[in-house]
Amino acid sequence: MELSRVEELLKRLKDIKVLVVGDVILDRYLRGKVERISPEAPVPIVEVEEEELRLGGAGNVASNLVALGVETYITGVVGEDSSGERLIELLKEKGIESRLFKDERPTTEKIRVVSMSQQLLRIDREDRRKVGGSALKHIREVILENDYDGVIVSDYAKGVVTHRVMEAIKDREVFCAIDPRPVNRQLYSGASLMTPNEKELRAMTDPLGEEGVETLGKVLKKELELETLVVTRGAKGMMLFGEEVRSFPARAREVYDVTGAGDTVIASLTAFHLAGATWEEACELANVCAGIVVGEFGTASVTPEELLRELDEKGE
Repeated sequence: MELSRVEELLKRLKDIKVLVVGDVILDRYLRGKVERISPEAPVPIVEVEEEELRLGGAGNVASNLVALGVETYITGVVGEDSSGERLIELLKEKGIESRLFKDERPTTEKIRVVSMSQQLLRIDREDRRKVGGSALKHIREVILENDYDGVIVSDYAKGVVTHRVMEAIKDREVFCAIDPRPVNRQLYSGASLMTPNEKELRAMTDPLGEEGVETLGKVLKKELELETLVVTRGAKGMMLFGEEVRSFPARAREVYDVTGAGDTVIASLTAFHLAGATWEEACELANVCAGIVVGEFGTASVTPEELLRELDEKGE
């Protein structure tokens, strides 16, 4: 793709407004050194030297959007706790308009213990009950009472994405992109775009894994009446199911950490499509963006400058 075309699309992103709906997660990284084994059990002792907080889940989708220059809003739930307050602060620091509801449930949090760039342990704190009551009312009001060019549903199966929430989005009749979880398959019918990975695709169509990706993608697209389907395939790139089926090879120079790569894909696909890119163009750019973030540790996002530099270095 010509750099001039990419620059044109990037300029258009500043005029786009996107709402992210879904499960917001606080990613906490505890980094330290390991020099001995515990005398209490055969496990390493990590001497914590640094703590870092990042936006995860739907928050990482929003972070990827705003990094590209998109006007970004987010709704979901956080707890009335210190983790929720810190998460809201992170959204504000990124320039993301937070429309989160403070709920009685704890803030969803993933704690990763890391040493020498290797993850040793992950601890999850979460409450996966479906949202209801005041929290559900708030989320529906945000969806129904505000204007957006598109909505991204970031479903991590933590309780925010429900029938009532999807009903409100469908009532708006705007572009709707979904990063799915197989357990909620029945909620996604009629979506403008869906971006499962290959494992999720198989779970929603052929759990035994006997059929090929192209066959399964066609089946899922037809059964859920999706306008467009993009299946991410890790090192094999991605496959677009639009008017035709087309494969795009992976663009990563080096895979360091795949955490959050799916968030980058759905954010960049949605942003560039709303900016006027064809699906083929959007997939090419999303592939490059994903290739950049998997070369970094933890959840990450891509700026226009990084994207242009990567394309320029590759001679595109």
